[in-house]
Amino acid sequence: MKGIILAAGMGTRLGSLIPKPLTAIKNEKVIIDYQVDTLSEFIGIHNIYVVVGYKKELIMERHPNLIYIYNNKYTHTNTAKSLLMAIEKIHNEDVLWMNGDVVFERKLIKRILDTSESCSLVDKKKCGEEEIKYSCYNDNYIEQISKKVKNAIGEAVGIHKLTQKKLDAFKNTLAEVHDNDYFEAALEKLTLKRELLLKTVDKEELFCTEVDFSEDLQEVIDYFPEK
Repeated sequence: MKGIILAAGMGTRLGSLIPKPLTAIKNEKVIIDYQVDTLSEFIGIHNIYVVVGYKKELIMERHPNLIYIYNNKYTHTNTAKSLLMAIEKIHNEDVLWMNGDVVFERKLIKRILDTSESCSLVDKKKCGEEEIKYSCYNDNYIEQISKKVKNAIGEAVGIHKLTQKKLDAFKNTLAEVHDNDYFEAALEKLTLKRELLLKTVDKEELFCTEVDFSEDLQEVIDYFPEK
């Protein structure tokens, strides 16, 4: 198993001058600290790849023992091409990846790893325009996954796992989508054609949120004192 953290973006919606994964949460820890700690526990620190771009040195200095991949086109490419750069270096292994701004309970990673199939972590709720939404067929397999899904069931919260047998097809599809596409565009190309069975893993009662806006950050900060 390899883990990938996508941390190349500028995070402009949060209005910060530092990479979003370095956003402070609690006790001098930042978002990527929690991600690295959790992935290290389950798959080992030397199996973690981080795709960096904007102010990459700040992230690399904080966690020097990780494997770094530099997306030098981070200003005009999106997560699809960042993820492709990392996945091209992985062969014959399962891959778990996450956006660099998602904060979650550790139990959720175990829930994903305990799922034998390719899967996506989801939150069944009413969504706004900015969330990545999803719809299903056969109750719990993703059909559509994008910001434009109509009759969405909820949000895909930015943590996914792909089994090794689907890795090559996903690599090829990531290469096909546009530079400014999210990686979900490649997932959707495969799920719509039933070439990828992507099972939903419901976060249920456990905490998980992507920090896109200041209110998301406040939700995370409010959560941690109780936990």
